[in-house]
Amino acid sequence: MAEVALELDDIQSGALHERPSPYVGTYLMLRIDDRADGLELVRRLIPLVASGVPASDPDHDAWITVGFTYVGLAALGVPQESLDTFAPEFREGMAARAAQLGDVGPSSPENWEHPLGSAEVHVAIAVLSPNAADLEIVAEQARHAHEELPGITVVWRQDCYQLPTGRTSFGFKDGIGQPAIEGSGRPASNPHERPIKAGEIILGYPDETGELPPMPSPEILGRNGTYVVFRKLHTNVAAYRRYLRERAADRKEEALLGAKMVGRWQSGAPLAVSPDEDAPELGADPHRNNAYMYGDDARGLKCPIGAHSRRANPRDALDGDGSVNVNLHRMVRRGTSYGPELPEGILEDDGADRGILFVFAGAHLKRQFEFVKTQWLNDGIFIGAPNEADPLIGSAAGPTDFTIPQKPIRRRLTDIPPFVTTRGGEYFFAPSLSAMRWLTELA
Repeated sequence: MAEVALELDDIQSGALHERPSPYVGTYLMLRIDDRADGLELVRRLIPLVASGVPASDPDHDAWITVGFTYVGLAALGVPQESLDTFAPEFREGMAARAAQLGDVGPSSPENWEHPLGSAEVHVAIAVLSPNAADLEIVAEQARHAHEELPGITVVWRQDCYQLPTGRTSFGFKDGIGQPAIEGSGRPASNPHERPIKAGEIILGYPDETGELPPMPSPEILGRNGTYVVFRKLHTNVAAYRRYLRERAADRKEEALLGAKMVGRWQSGAPLAVSPDEDAPELGADPHRNNAYMYGDDARGLKCPIGAHSRRANPRDALDGDGSVNVNLHRMVRRGTSYGPELPEGILEDDGADRGILFVFAGAHLKRQFEFVKTQWLNDGIFIGAPNEADPLIGSAAGPTDFTIPQKPIRRRLTDIPPFVTTRGGEYFFAPSLSAMRWLTELA
């Protein structure tokens, strides 16, 4: 298949644009109570939305990304015959699919933050910037877009920022392992992997099957758009730390057990390259910290087969019989942190809300996000351990086990409690700039 040229000027930047580091940001959810005001909101947002130009563009010190739920598109007056052409998962919404996704118990929709997952969420606006000053300028533009529109109500807001350590609330370097997208102009961080086909992320282009993925109609509505998965995940950092402390002989082993569960050391250094000790220089090097495969580690002696990062992206580990094309399940991740950092060494929960806002972009909700969540993270069948969920963010149904292959005898961590609780989520559609203009012209 010949490489395609993406229409970058028409694609919202969120699917292609790496978030900055450091970053600050704000996520807003809005409800449309009046269709005319909703269309005016879209009209005002169009000049603010950044397109998928290269991240080196100096004009993009801060940018806005906009998405709509199925209910939100209906509130704007999108014809039913067009609404019916969206992916079934998008039409149902995340809350309706919670049980299938493993969002049960404390993570079930009845425990989500209101109004996440409800029919009140119509529009999502994400504003990200490398610094607070630029963020405020763009955030003010976003506020102006919906202010003085009585038919538009802000129903939810969450601020986010990079923690002082530059890591997630669990203490691990974030933002590693993004796939290269054909035609995006973004270089690959792993020279051992070819770029994935553009149609895996952006609608209107051939995907890994060589075909055009199903696309909403009319073409102007679907082309250059992408589906966006939003999830607010509360992290119980104290419980995670206590679990490791109780099972480790010393701090060195504590760090090793944490690395085995994640697949990387906290610095970002991958176990596949540095299995025995942390290598901070490796972890900090974007040209090396993702340049590896798992083909030479079939037994998981370096990186356990059930480690979080290996589950989420098995790379070449499933190529043995040629039956699995991992690229069919790749997606773009744009995670950000929220809430205060739990001070180092604290083992008791302080009651603060902290965690990760996970944002995924892709053209196939079911075989990308939903497949990875249910088949690779929640279930262990594909690694030969049916009862072992992802040790870090697996199913909220209850405790799980985790196997660490080693010689002469493997080690098994048992009764790992859920460290992550889903606080809400939704499926959005991020239309192209052309599609947003089309929306404003709806009769």
